[in-house]
Amino acid sequence: MANTASLPATIRAGAANAAATRAASIPWYLWTAAIGATSAVVGLIWDISWHISIGRDTFWTPAHLAVQLCAVLAAISCGYLILSTTFGHDAAARAASVRVLGFRAPLGAFMAAWGGITMLTSAPFDNWWHNAYGLDVEILSPPHVILGLGILAVEFGGLILILGRMNRAEGLLRRRLQALFLYTGGMIVSLMGVFFLNYTDRILMHSSIFYLVVSLVMPIWLVAVARASRGRWAGTIIAAVYSTLWLAMHLLLPLFPAEPKLGPVYHNVTHFVPLGFPLLLLAPAFFLDLLWPRIEGLGKWRQAAVAGAAFLATLVAVQWPMGSFLLSPASRNSFFHTNMYYFAEPLDSYEVRHLFYPWDKSVWLFWRGMAMALAAAIFSTRLGLVRGDWMRNIRR
Repeated sequence: MANTASLPATIRAGAANAAATRAASIPWYLWTAAIGATSAVVGLIWDISWHISIGRDTFWTPAHLAVQLCAVLAAISCGYLILSTTFGHDAAARAASVRVLGFRAPLGAFMAAWGGITMLTSAPFDNWWHNAYGLDVEILSPPHVILGLGILAVEFGGLILILGRMNRAEGLLRRRLQALFLYTGGMIVSLMGVFFLNYTDRILMHSSIFYLVVSLVMPIWLVAVARASRGRWAGTIIAAVYSTLWLAMHLLLPLFPAEPKLGPVYHNVTHFVPLGFPLLLLAPAFFLDLLWPRIEGLGKWRQAAVAGAAFLATLVAVQWPMGSFLLSPASRNSFFHTNMYYFAEPLDSYEVRHLFYPWDKSVWLFWRGMAMALAAAIFSTRLGLVRGDWMRNIRR
């Protein structure tokens, strides 16, 4: 009898636990946004490695398909959200949406949808560009800029999509969404690393242009996403996601065979050439996480000045000696891969000779460039604070 009497209570407890699990589960379209962001970054890194290891190949390479998978996933998830919210009868979904051209959906869905369309538009343009001009000399060619803007819109739209749901959630669901939010922020930082790869090569790590570009591009995303998440070690987590992805690609790509299909061939390439060891962003990100609680009472511009200067100083402290190491014989091994080159890299290039490129023609130009890097770090940090505060208020 006692067992029989307790059965309904057990059933009720089980039902309550199942309901709590469903309430704390992340919607499938948010997982799709994170997977799409990952696919785009992995595909881009793989595609650039394909170009410098094999050359221009058919459009239907696995790397290209991985990039375009991002657009397909954005179309599926955002199309579902826009149509279901617009024509459905879910009052809660409509309340958590915005109206654009007569359609209703969360803000991030419209941003990602635009990005997906832009990505798909860039595909035939990129194919024509390569057929007309051959292998790209620069990463930021016109079709790649359009593709990059599309990917950034998809990833930022996904970030906003996750954020809107996170800011409405509580408890376990909020913590899970916060983790997914920081992961997607790490994908955006990884994407920035791809966009500006030409200026972060190891031969430029003793030049002001390296520090200027990194200071201009990275703090805004590290600060904005970390601030919006309200996490104590958010910046460190974002930098760790970037470092993990780039290191994984750096170590995995050389495991697969590749052979140049174009000429001239100056180097015997037998495996995929990696894009380079990840930047040491973990150090400045960790230092900023330590710093924020100590300067939160200052005005926004003072916070930006202190944090921007700290970011640049920490970056120089770790990246300058790392640059020296990456050009030394000690780095020419199967971990750092500094003895692997683009198949058409000239034999007298600074890369092959393991020398720093003299970007700054004088000491005065170097210090002028570093002063500009400091200004860029402060300005980028200030923009990150503004964007982070705006993102904190997003609910739909």
